[in-house]
Amino acid sequence: MSTLAQEITVAGTSVVVAAATHRYLYLRLVKNITASLRLRLGGQITAVALTALVPAGVLTAQYADPTRVAWLVRPVFAWVACAAYLLLVLAVLEVPAYLTTRSLRRRAHVTRHTPAPHTRNTRQPQPGPAMGTSGPAVPASRPDPPTMAGRRLVLARSVALLATATATATTGYGFHRGLGPPDIKTVPIKLPRLHPSLDGMRITMASDLHLGPFFGRAHTARNVRLINSTSPDIVAIVGDLSDGSAEDLAGHAEPLARIASTHGTYFVTGNHDYRYDVDAWIDTLTDFGITTLRNTRTLITHRGGAIDLAGVTDVEGERHHDTPDYDKALADRDASRPVVLLAHQPVQVHEAARHDVDLQLSGHTHGGGFFPGNLLAPLTQPVTAGLATFDTTQLYVSRGVGASLPPIRVGAPPDITVIELRSAW
Repeated sequence: MSTLAQEITVAGTSVVVAAATHRYLYLRLVKNITASLRLRLGGQITAVALTALVPAGVLTAQYADPTRVAWLVRPVFAWVACAAYLLLVLAVLEVPAYLTTRSLRRRAHVTRHTPAPHTRNTRQPQPGPAMGTSGPAVPASRPDPPTMAGRRLVLARSVALLATATATATTGYGFHRGLGPPDIKTVPIKLPRLHPSLDGMRITMASDLHLGPFFGRAHTARNVRLINSTSPDIVAIVGDLSDGSAEDLAGHAEPLARIASTHGTYFVTGNHDYRYDVDAWIDTLTDFGITTLRNTRTLITHRGGAIDLAGVTDVEGERHHDTPDYDKALADRDASRPVVLLAHQPVQVHEAARHDVDLQLSGHTHGGGFFPGNLLAPLTQPVTAGLATFDTTQLYVSRGVGASLPPIRVGAPPDITVIELRSAW
């Protein structure tokens, strides 16, 4: 299938999904809770408008200058995040709401088919007010019990209110955490081949900046300040630098030129970096004093010891004539030295293990980003976040400092990780 055909298919699927989603939300959040024709009409118009705007915003974010379309992309993806949580909460509530409705129907059926109990009137007859003669007492009237329709309306409104409140609060928190400053974590990792003189060497990771409509120059500058505060010996930017072209976003990446470290800053490509001219981005980073490890390695000497720092391109590079080449990056090295490999996706650890890599540093997953992403990430990646071991290769996965769209974080806060290398000697 050609690229154009794929894009048309994706666009068509997006419209269908958006239409189905907004129809469902209209039924649950508008039609089921009000009989007002005016409110229902407003809900229908809103659902149709959002069905058109969401795919338009998604496509605009892919192809337009992010700095020029932020006015459209930001509200669209804020709604996408909120709608995702509305769907999730409503789906969870469908079963208890259905069971409650069945229970109400059963009780209503029993009430209708149960004969009223016969009561004996023991009160003495009193004179009728009009006739002046005795007559049966008239019992005081009681309000009718709530109807089935009334109970169902209360239930529908309760579900809609709970879903709306939960989705709004969760989305608000997610944006606050996702757009806020990352945590700084320090993780000691022991490497058997590390010379004692290198004990305590610090590699500061900052993956997944995702410069674009939500993350700009201020985001980059804040992360540079935090990176510099860790006093790094090496800085590793492990892919997904941007969601736009170097022509549009180079100015937002420029604060990277002010990263201060003992042995420099190194970059490897991520899957998002291939959506635009990756070579232009690499040239831009070179101008900022950042070295791209494109299936290459470099020798880092520090306090009388040495490590090999290697990097391979992302697996997405296979579609852009930039295939990760582990042999080129790792062959013919001194086996007595440890090697640290930068590779954007954790799944690349299997090749790293075959090449006797001591430590792989990766990003890509965002730690799952937001629920239920943390449940989906393990379907494609061996590690979602943190440290794991594969054969003799250790893998550390950072949650990254940015996020792809929508940029929310729930249960997976952004982080800058300081890897402290420890000697086993």
